[in-house]
Amino acid sequence: MVKVKICGLKRKEDIEYVNLTKPDYAGFVFAGVKRKIDFKTAEYLRSLLDDKIQAVGVFVDEPIENIAALCKADTIDLIQLHGGEDENYIDKLRQKTGAKIIKAVKVELTIDGGQLNSQTVNFKRLAQSKADFILFDSGAGSGKTFDWNLIKGYDKPFFLAGGLNKDNIEKAVKTLNPYCVDLSGGVETNGLKDFDKISEIIKITRNLQ
Repeated sequence: MVKVKICGLKRKEDIEYVNLTKPDYAGFVFAGVKRKIDFKTAEYLRSLLDDKIQAVGVFVDEPIENIAALCKADTIDLIQLHGGEDENYIDKLRQKTGAKIIKAVKVELTIDGGQLNSQTVNFKRLAQSKADFILFDSGAGSGKTFDWNLIKGYDKPFFLAGGLNKDNIEKAVKTLNPYCVDLSGGVETNGLKDFDKISEIIKITRNLQ
C-alpha cells in the first residue's frame, strides 16, 4: 500500500484537513520561506494532530541539536533533510535522535527542460546511504515533475515528490511503485491547503491498493 505524506502544514485548518482524511505522514517545514513555521507553531500543530499520523520535520542544514530537541519533545517523529547534509551528519543525527531519516535527492532533469546531474541518480551511492529513505524530488517547492524514467532502476523503498497532483498521482504510483508519495503544492489553492484536493488524493491512492 503506497503511503501518503501531506507536507507544508501551517494552520490549524491544515491539521483538521489531515485529521479527517488520514494520510500517513504530515510534514512541518522548518526551512525556506513559503511554508516555513517556527518550532513553537509546530509544537502547537502537533498537539492537534491525530496520533495515527506521523509528523515529519523538514530541514535544510539545521543544527543537529535543534532537530534533537524537536524529537525529544515529540514534535516530530521522522526527519527529512533537504540540504548538504553528508553521511557523517546523518550518522550523528541518528545517534542523537534514533528517529528515521529521509534524505532528499534532487533529480535535475525536468520534463520541460534542464540539465541532468549524473550524480543525482547514482544508485550505488544512494544504496550506501545511512538514511532510512531517499526522497526523489525535482527541487523543494519547484512544483515540477522530473523524468521518472531516471529512477526506475532504484529498488529500495523511496519517497516521491515534485509536481504531484490529482492528474498524475495514479500514473506515478503505477509507474514507480514508491513507498510514499509526498505532496504540498499539488493539494493547495492560492497557496493554502485545500481540503477537497487532499481528499481526492487520498481517495485516488487508497483505491490503487
